[in-house]
Amino acid sequence: MPHDTHSHDNCCSHKHAAPSATPAAAALPSAPIAGAQTAKYRIENMDCPTEERLIRNKLGGMAGVVGLDFNLMNRVLDVHHTLPALATVESALHSIGMQAVPMQEGETRAATQGGLSGLQKSLLVVSGLAAASAEALAWSTQNDHSPTVIALALLSIATGGWPTLKKGWIALKSFTLNINFLMSLAVFGAIAIGQWPEAAMVIFLFAIAELIEGLSLNRARNAVQSLLQLAPDVATVDNGEGSWQQVPVATVAVGATLRVKPGERIALDGVVKNGTSSVNQAPITGESMPVDKSTGDVVYAGTINERGLLDISVTANSGNSTLAKIVKVIEETQGKQAPTQRFVDSFARYYTPAVVVFAILVAVLPPLLTGAPFMAWVYKALVMLVIACPCALVISTPVTVVSGLTAAARRGILVKGGQFLETGYRLKAIAVDKTGTLTMGKPAATEVVAFEGSSRDEVLLLAASLDANSAHPLAAAIVKAGPPAASHLPVSEFAALHGRGVQGNIAGQTYYLGNARLMTELKVLHPALQATLARLEQQAYTAMILATSGRALGVIAVADVLRPTAKAAIARLNALGVTTVMLTGDNLLTAQRIASEVGVSLVKAELLPENKLDEIKALQQQFGLVAMLGDGVNDAPALAQADIGFAMGAAGSDTAIETADVALMDDELGKLPEFISLSQRTRSILVQNISFAIGIKAVFFGLALAGLATLWMAVFADVGASLLVVANGLRLLRSKNA
Repeated sequence: MPHDTHSHDNCCSHKHAAPSATPAAAALPSAPIAGAQTAKYRIENMDCPTEERLIRNKLGGMAGVVGLDFNLMNRVLDVHHTLPALATVESALHSIGMQAVPMQEGETRAATQGGLSGLQKSLLVVSGLAAASAEALAWSTQNDHSPTVIALALLSIATGGWPTLKKGWIALKSFTLNINFLMSLAVFGAIAIGQWPEAAMVIFLFAIAELIEGLSLNRARNAVQSLLQLAPDVATVDNGEGSWQQVPVATVAVGATLRVKPGERIALDGVVKNGTSSVNQAPITGESMPVDKSTGDVVYAGTINERGLLDISVTANSGNSTLAKIVKVIEETQGKQAPTQRFVDSFARYYTPAVVVFAILVAVLPPLLTGAPFMAWVYKALVMLVIACPCALVISTPVTVVSGLTAAARRGILVKGGQFLETGYRLKAIAVDKTGTLTMGKPAATEVVAFEGSSRDEVLLLAASLDANSAHPLAAAIVKAGPPAASHLPVSEFAALHGRGVQGNIAGQTYYLGNARLMTELKVLHPALQATLARLEQQAYTAMILATSGRALGVIAVADVLRPTAKAAIARLNALGVTTVMLTGDNLLTAQRIASEVGVSLVKAELLPENKLDEIKALQQQFGLVAMLGDGVNDAPALAQADIGFAMGAAGSDTAIETADVALMDDELGKLPEFISLSQRTRSILVQNISFAIGIKAVFFGLALAGLATLWMAVFADVGASLLVVANGLRLLRSKNA
């Protein structure tokens, strides 16, 4: 069945180029030089290293072309050049069957599905029927050379194999040894030794294989594009005249007001102006539970408004939303080869021609040295040629890595390179910032002690009433812990006592709320209070004491509290064999208390940012591969030094996404061990795929030498291996948990 250049030339599981015969192509850099311009092309029939090598061979020696970048999963080619016009580049691409369509800057149009036309489907059916009829007639008559058998075989080859033969000829002219050339050689070789039915069946099966593999590969492509499709195409916008209208999202400007009804997806990033609701943020942050939203809260494009009506002020257009940034990072990441992929491509580059040379020797040496039948050994050599190309080997790595990257993004983990996903399982130690990472980053009241003559509720009410007049962060924590504002008592003669606390008159009585220094001045430090203060100090809590001029009423302990999931996350990391280290600028007592509560193994306290950098270097010397988890801003030096830098709460933070190698899109610390588990699973699938791909070829080489394998069996084996490794890689997308 013919495959036009816009449909299923999906070579990835079948094709890999041999080393280029053009020195310029081999030496061509994959990055632009200073002063070069970049032209971006969408090439629908560019799927894998076969087309990449063809393009490198064609453009590599061309004057003015200084660099090439390939994004095979998105079928995008970047040509870095110093040419005044690009007609020669486009003509060269067309001459090797690459239909290049120029792309505009910022264009994110998804690759097409590459479905077959009605004519192509009809020709594929004709090719299959003709090949099957030729096989059946030859078997029933025991004659492979009858005119009818030959005619049926030629019909099958013409309707199903012409595109492959054409691409094989292009490969030959380009000095590129790929599967199209090998299949063409196998077909003509089978014809030369009189195996007409087998030649027809091989070319038909290969056409079917490309169709099936194209559909499989599109699943990996669509997984990334489906992220972008989470945001709706239209939004309900205030037209400024008191009414609402639906307009395309791409036309909505920053500052516009959106209205989102219950059950609708939010179209753009913004801040809630009016309304309260709960929003399912799982598409962006991976959070399992909806998050309550009210006036002033940030919301993200692609998230789902669960129950209330929300009016939202837009803060970013469609191209700059958090969701768009996630997709952009993943798409850019696909163009960067992970370590396993670099190894596989390097291996395949030498493996393919080596096997071809071996096949030639198999065809020639036994007849020459032993007098064995020449045609029998030629047939064995042809079987080897069909199985020779590292089909499954080449495609298994990019499909698996892209599936892993997309699975991570769905969990709210944005990975900026396949190398980080691949190496995450090797982490031996993780350094974690304390404030805002292990803890919430803001103080909260953790304990209330009421002395004789007072109650806990009374202490909280009086303290909250006083601190409602203060802007201090500790005051905010006490107010939050106390009763609702409507219950607060009226305060007169309020005054802030610098460095000591506050005072105010409530119902004719003067109350004081402050530190031990203020209590010393008031002379109310009785033994019970002193014992309580000593205990809280030992535990690194800040103590705020409520008193009158004559006696202390109670103590409120304030501290930066742990994140709810911090303890479980650190326990999972420890269970994975990863040593956890706290790096903090806070005092040693506070750091040790937090470390003890959460289960961190090592504590390094009272550090400046440059000290954190030195500590990361020391940990790398001690443990090997080390990660750093911070906020992406003041921890930037340590994040950059670490082998993998993790940023917390990256949703809406450009700095965190820019700085870190892996961005955790919410403040969920549990995503750290989840990333390591996903990395372990990705690595496991990569090893499975590579082992299977190499193993199936080794088995068929043995079967071919023993005369037990046929050409069509070799095609089935190659296709089957490719489909299995693709399906295995896509398992990362299907699983809900890492």
